[in-house]
Amino acid sequence: MKPAAASAYFSGPFALGSLAAPGQAAFPGLVIPGERVLDLRAALGEPALTTRRILERWDELLPHLHEFAADETADWRPLEGLRVQAPVEPRQVFQSGANYRQHVIDLDVAHRAPDDPRTAEEARAEIAAVMDRRAAEDLPYVFIGLPGAITGPYDDVVLPDWAEQPDWELELAVVIGRPAYRVDVEEALEHVAGYTVANDLTDRATVFRRDMKAIGTDWLRSKNAPGFTPLGPWIVPAASIADPGDLRVTLKLNGETMQDESTGDMLFGIARLVSYISRTSRLLPGDLVLTGSPAGNGMHWGRLLRDGDVMEGSITGLGVQRTRCLRETAS
Repeated sequence: MKPAAASAYFSGPFALGSLAAPGQAAFPGLVIPGERVLDLRAALGEPALTTRRILERWDELLPHLHEFAADETADWRPLEGLRVQAPVEPRQVFQSGANYRQHVIDLDVAHRAPDDPRTAEEARAEIAAVMDRRAAEDLPYVFIGLPGAITGPYDDVVLPDWAEQPDWELELAVVIGRPAYRVDVEEALEHVAGYTVANDLTDRATVFRRDMKAIGTDWLRSKNAPGFTPLGPWIVPAASIADPGDLRVTLKLNGETMQDESTGDMLFGIARLVSYISRTSRLLPGDLVLTGSPAGNGMHWGRLLRDGDVMEGSITGLGVQRTRCLRETAS
């Protein structure tokens, strides 16, 4: 999409982004309301600076970012004409599956066997009871994504010719700012630098391995094609989001609202997810934790992604991403 589609709408006094002028390398930018950007390489005197390196020094640099945002004499430039890229290049991407109550219920009902004797209403009631027990008694379900699937918030998304049922999944993405290993739920949010928007595209036809049912899901093939994770536009500092458990996640397809749900429908909240992941893996600055997608996916509507579709995803206080789908032709 055109860089002019970018907007500096977000909560708080500033956000972080990765931007590039035509023909030039990307730079970490401090974005403020009024469509203005400050090149943080020059402001901090570090030509090799990246967003991830800022996150690695988050506690040290955050006060300086606040100072820059309030400085009217700084070397601000217009956002217009700059290409907005994914705001960070993570080393690790952790993805939470089946984490929205209503979404899981909808998918389970849509995928039930043709010979299932239950009515849709009976199946929905049974699955709802299972979800409530799971939230109270069980653990989150988390799998690994590939950084190579990430693309910018206004880039075109190529739907591979093999993807028969490409679907959208708009999600709140957590951006890690402090290393986290074996942290308790009570301290987990202290390791979060901020939040951004992610659309975790999925080819529903390849989620389950028909040839290896005992093994189960194939997340590599179904979720990790190049560009299957549009990210951004901005990283908004955690302090600018009053309650990440009460944000509106909204996806529009060609202008029609398909997903519109609160993050309050999560089975496992952000602190529980971060703590759970840290029990096994060491979370690093710049890593992403995708928190799951709410109800309203294409499988629910019986309408999957096609060539020329435009997805517009927004989350309260985090801005808007807009991506166009292009169908790859068979070679």
